[in-house]
Amino acid sequence: MELAFYLATTLKTLRQARGWSLSKLAEQTGVSKAMLGQIERNESSPTVATLWKIATGLNVPFSTFIAPPQGEKPDAYDPDQQNMVITPIFPWDEALRFDCFSISLAPGAVSESTPHEKGVIEHVVTIAGILDICVDGQWQTLTAGMGIRFNGDKPHAYRNSTASTVHFHSLIHYPK
Repeated sequence: MELAFYLATTLKTLRQARGWSLSKLAEQTGVSKAMLGQIERNESSPTVATLWKIATGLNVPFSTFIAPPQGEKPDAYDPDQQNMVITPIFPWDEALRFDCFSISLAPGAVSESTPHEKGVIEHVVTIAGILDICVDGQWQTLTAGMGIRFNGDKPHAYRNSTASTVHFHSLIHYPK
């Protein structure tokens, strides 16, 4: 299944299951009604930051939108044309309440993340390259093999200040 189509149908299904209008969804997510409509009609692919806002507003894991049903291979999510590519390693696990992603960030790219749901904890481990990460307003540099754990319910950002792609893993725990 094409990932953009999967994302569009998943968003519409989740919204309709709640009995929400596009206006209500916009209110809950902080994403414009026009943008949400374009996503549902598969006319636009949201940025990673926008998709996080939608997932948080709907109170669902991020991988809900990029991990296809059981048995289908997940595709990489690349809304920014190679600036940030996210591939599920382990999609949402209800029993353990986590997502795990492999992420590549292009040279010079920055990704700012809005706060996730209250109680979310994120673990980031740099696999290759050098990753700058901002948590609580403080930038830190992680080289290959280094990791950090932080509260994901606060603004945070990822930056690649180098001329080479950085590859890292992100494990996200959601509260019960």
